[in-house]
Amino acid sequence: MSKTFRIAPSILSANFAKLGQEVTDVIASGADIIHFDVMDNHYVPNLTIGPLVCESLRPVTDAIIDVHLMVKPVDRIIPDFAKAGANIITFHPEASEHIDRSLSLIRDSGCKAGLVFNPATPLDYLNHVMDKLDIILLMSVNPGFGGQKFIPETLNKIRAVRQKIDGSGRDIWLEVDGGIKTDNIADVACAGADTFVAGSAVFGAGKETDAHRYDSIIRALRAELAGC
Repeated sequence: MSKTFRIAPSILSANFAKLGQEVTDVIASGADIIHFDVMDNHYVPNLTIGPLVCESLRPVTDAIIDVHLMVKPVDRIIPDFAKAGANIITFHPEASEHIDRSLSLIRDSGCKAGLVFNPATPLDYLNHVMDKLDIILLMSVNPGFGGQKFIPETLNKIRAVRQKIDGSGRDIWLEVDGGIKTDNIADVACAGADTFVAGSAVFGAGKETDAHRYDSIIRALRAELAGC
């Protein structure tokens, strides 16, 4: 049975002067998901985008919008992103006072819900909330900035989460974010991931001016995935 792999370019690496066009072009080139990295200069040392950007881009694309919240506290902003058009909302367990309640808030807002794990965050949280998860996102870099190198130890963590997902019998996506490129995406997939956030690898590769200028890099990523 063939696996379903999803490529999710992160707009953190896009050209914000023409963000709507960037989103349109990357989806036209074969990407599956648009990934939002939302940072608050509190939980992580950077400040990026808010719900207004999501609301502005929602009419531009029918693609899944995957919002990764790197904010603390997290509950206040969840409904805003849901109303702005997010389809998936994930957050870090350290950013919530009540993880179960935050997950329920996401689902009650009509979005799929997920937890995000930093490289040093233990997976113990999963023992109590698997029944409320639609997606698990593993960070393969320390969050805060794009363009970082993949941390190889993440592969063991991916394998561990894949075992938990398979053991649960639930259809939970396993997403990996950080340093994903053509030279490591196959290893990440073979370890058990099915959804891949790629920011600089995708948006940094689009040099042409036509609507399909990201075709080559997305084809290259999928070609690497074909072996898993």
